[in-house]
Amino acid sequence: MGANCSAEEPVKFASMVEQIFLADHDGTQQKYVVMTPPEIIAGEPVSVLIALHGHGSDRWQFVQQHRGECRAARDVALEHKMLMVSPDYRATTSWMGPAAEADLVQIIQILKKTYNVQRLILSGGSMGGTGALTFTALHPELIDGVVSLNGTANLMQYERFQDAIAASFGGNKKLVPNEYRKRSAEFFPKKFTMPFASTTGGNDEVVPAESVLRLVDQVRKHNSKVLSIHRPEGGHSTTYADTKLAFEFVIHATNPDSK
Repeated sequence: MGANCSAEEPVKFASMVEQIFLADHDGTQQKYVVMTPPEIIAGEPVSVLIALHGHGSDRWQFVQQHRGECRAARDVALEHKMLMVSPDYRATTSWMGPAAEADLVQIIQILKKTYNVQRLILSGGSMGGTGALTFTALHPELIDGVVSLNGTANLMQYERFQDAIAASFGGNKKLVPNEYRKRSAEFFPKKFTMPFASTTGGNDEVVPAESVLRLVDQVRKHNSKVLSIHRPEGGHSTTYADTKLAFEFVIHATNPDSK
């Protein structure tokens, strides 16, 4: 998912607030956006949808962009009366390194102190789809459901954006191989005990699909609540319809009333 576009559309959320916090990781100011749907009652249980942006973007991507992945995320959040949270998680070249990971843990802690969080679904596209898988593998106890759109599950094998990933991870694959391995969800399928949906494209040359497909196969051995939407002719994007299907699957599977 590329950089932010300038096109705007009517805001249907009751409020959209940019939040700033001091990161426990290094004391820097970090930001995220909270979009609140209408009819949210203070103190009542509420579900949270966190959306992680792609490489080259920031917290505004899922808030503003018209592309299918972003519109679908906003629409399902509105339809299911979910708070939608879009973090910078160290912004344009995050790749869910240690600082981004620490920030997201802190954001989740802040959300749980601020709201009566009933369930939390983590999602993202491209780099964000990778980050959603990485964070879930590292902190499964914090996640009730995960949606990965065009991400990778194996950073040991992934070859794109290596300068940015090395800066995020504290070195290249040869220097800090353990960082790359522990952030590769494919090696930790048993961590994925929650509802899990992924979208992949067979012709995706930016973030090839194979590692996520292998992860899905492994997760299915112990988890029946898995949806893989693979389009053999698809590239590095997910349609509005497929994105919404992935979100709806996980939202329904994590709904306490459906269990």
